[in-house]
Amino acid sequence: MTEQPRSPSVPQKPSLDGLEDKWVRVWDDEGTYRFDRTKPRAQVYSIDTPPPTVSGSLHVGHVFSYTQTDTVARFQRMRGRTVFYPMGWDDNGLPTERRAQNYFGVRCDPSLPYDPAFEPPERPDPKRQIPVSRRNFVELCHRLTDIDEKAFEEVWRRVGLSVDWGLLYTTIGDESRAASQRAFLRNLARGEAYVSEAPTLWDVTFRTAVAQAELEDRDHPGAYHRIAFQGPAGPVHIETTRPELIPACVALVAHPDDERYRELFGQTVRTPLFGVEVPVVAHRLAEPDKGSGIAMICTFGDLTDVIWWRELDLPTRAVMDTAGRVTASPPPGLDSAAAREAFAELAGRTAHSARERIVELLRESGDLDGEPSPTVRPVKFYERGTKPLEIITTRQWYIRNGGRDAALRDRLLARGRELAWYPDHMRARYENWVEGLAGDWLISRQRFFGIPIPVWYRLDADCEPLYDQPIVPDEAMLPVDPSTDAPPGWAEDQRGKPGGFAGDPDVMDTWATSSLTPQIAGGWERDPDLFARVFPFDLRPQAHDIIRTWLFSTVVRAHQEHGRLPWARTAMSGWILDPDRKKMSKSKGNVVTPMGLLREYGTDGFRYWAAGGRLGTDTAFDTGQIKVGRRLAIKILNAAKFVLGLGEPAVGASQAMDVITAPVDLAMLATLAEVVDDATAAFEAYDHTRALERTERFFWDLCDDYLELVKARAYGAEDGPDAAAGGDADSARAALRLALSVVLRLFAPFLPFVTEEVWSWWREGSVHTAPWPARDELPEGGDPEVLGAAAQVLQQVRRAKSEAKVSMRAEVERAVVRGEAAAKAALAADDLRAAGRIAELSLDGAEGRELTVGVALAGR
Repeated sequence: MTEQPRSPSVPQKPSLDGLEDKWVRVWDDEGTYRFDRTKPRAQVYSIDTPPPTVSGSLHVGHVFSYTQTDTVARFQRMRGRTVFYPMGWDDNGLPTERRAQNYFGVRCDPSLPYDPAFEPPERPDPKRQIPVSRRNFVELCHRLTDIDEKAFEEVWRRVGLSVDWGLLYTTIGDESRAASQRAFLRNLARGEAYVSEAPTLWDVTFRTAVAQAELEDRDHPGAYHRIAFQGPAGPVHIETTRPELIPACVALVAHPDDERYRELFGQTVRTPLFGVEVPVVAHRLAEPDKGSGIAMICTFGDLTDVIWWRELDLPTRAVMDTAGRVTASPPPGLDSAAAREAFAELAGRTAHSARERIVELLRESGDLDGEPSPTVRPVKFYERGTKPLEIITTRQWYIRNGGRDAALRDRLLARGRELAWYPDHMRARYENWVEGLAGDWLISRQRFFGIPIPVWYRLDADCEPLYDQPIVPDEAMLPVDPSTDAPPGWAEDQRGKPGGFAGDPDVMDTWATSSLTPQIAGGWERDPDLFARVFPFDLRPQAHDIIRTWLFSTVVRAHQEHGRLPWARTAMSGWILDPDRKKMSKSKGNVVTPMGLLREYGTDGFRYWAAGGRLGTDTAFDTGQIKVGRRLAIKILNAAKFVLGLGEPAVGASQAMDVITAPVDLAMLATLAEVVDDATAAFEAYDHTRALERTERFFWDLCDDYLELVKARAYGAEDGPDAAAGGDADSARAALRLALSVVLRLFAPFLPFVTEEVWSWWREGSVHTAPWPARDELPEGGDPEVLGAAAQVLQQVRRAKSEAKVSMRAEVERAVVRGEAAAKAALAADDLRAAGRIAELSLDGAEGRELTVGVALAGR
């Protein structure tokens, strides 16, 4: 060890109160966790830290998972690595926009001019939002994220995360914007990014496209409607939950093996109300046992409609607009006067209102067979949305991800097998996601507070964009905003003019930037020296539910840009569950914020609970475990005060190991050596929970058994601390101090504040930069069974006193120990006599017998 002991300075009344404020300030002032960029790559451990979404407040689930990562960072630092441990804020995207709208009472209207003097109302009304320009809105988003980020940093510092705050980045900052746009432009140059007019999942509330990875199924109430189409030989009944899409119907479909409809294949039927002739087609995805077995193909009702439309080469007849309302004009094909008259009854209505009206019309026309049958079915929602998604044909940007390229999909599956997963079974989620991709990654969003698509378009004589003639910036220009910056070689006064240019109005999906966190944090192209020292990263920690989004997208970008994985291993944290065993999330309103708990119970107690959760395992929030952690921290304070209060061994530090000769002292340290080995192996296997469990169990045994056994000897005589030192006192004192040093370092990744406090009482430097303990620090030759046997004897003596309802200080006239372990206990006979106040101790080492202790109390 390089840290030198010094004369202890132990507080009279040690306390956990105020430790966080004290040590956070010291760590910051002394740069305890500062990354040393002079070290070669082999001595660096780099962590791709998740940048939390800055929208509102952190909750206990964040503290849970980030604490687990912090234990790894602290362990690696104590193992001699310089740890690249940055923090980022994910501050662009829909969550920030939504929060800014409600917080300031505004909404973005890109058609409005910028008002440099605009200030939001003092008392905003979220229901009567004031329209502002895009630039004004973005400025308000920045203002709000600045407030939130300060609050986030306060929580993380209180939690004791050992990040280097000098490495802080934001996903909307200039460096992130430049990296995100650079990666996109290179994707575009290699043909990996492309623009396409295609059916798109669309959230009508946010009015933006949504990617496959952002979907979730929710049970949604509806009703089946049995509706008659007019066939060549009579009515053909379909059953649908979306009768408002009848004007969007382009075909009926049944399974090719369905005998009921085989005669209809190749013929046409007429839609009710609108009288449009549509073909009857066959496709394997039709379900004979669902409803009537024949279904409408509408453009578009669901994702299966998209498959049918594409594979059967059907026309498009769209009727829903981006606001979730029926379009004002009928689509192509509804050409008759009757069709247009029927469509006028629906135009401008929401999907729900249009559904109600068309059911009335169908009932009047006699085409509704019976009444609607209520049902509850899974419906696609945007994960942050409140209304079912529509599918609308729009022009969007995509990045190839293997969804339409089997060869690329296989290469990305192979990348997943190269990656070390903790726990290993999480790899299956990655593979299931990649194998189930239905299309490429849609990255464009019709929003405002995000990283702009760095593309402009030439305008023709009618000011229509020539999408096949994009204009892109040089990388040296990045970051750019096409809505305010002119493209290279053009002047701003040419914007929006015939023969001039227009900027792409969209921004990138937030995952398109978050997928580059290793590159952003590591200084890709900005700081090549740093990037070479940290990339590929050693660890990506994250929650298991975003394998499909964050992890997969990061693998995609690194594969495309660097031809390799972005990190060597990934660690998956579980969810935090509320008392009803439901995932805690801000959207569900069941979260618990951490700051009050951190102040009430102390950070170390909170971290103890978090570290008790295993990777990949969902854990219930439990203040009971936080209280247990607080009691453990208090016990460390008190045990350390006792050990250091015994006085130093009579020999110097360099000779301390030489004076540890008592068998029970050597036994305790031999047991500790096994704990060191187990904890080290556990951390190396990314099993922080196992490391904590082994350390904690040893510590309580140390306090409950070993300390009680050797207390009198450590004081110097049986009569207590005022007596002169006895012969083996130095052995006990040296063993206790050595054990304290090792235990503090074993606990340091989990309980950073109390361990740093105790370390400071008698050691120079920080416990968090001290070497991780190793077996060779401890003396050899000890037999752990000696301590185990002696502890059993003492426990049975105590039990006898407890059952007799006498004080633990009561004298024992005679204790007879029998059993095979008695010979081991005999090596601690003097300590047993003193600890148990035993006048006569008899040990009978009979082979094959369990250890028993007969106790005769004095005066009984």
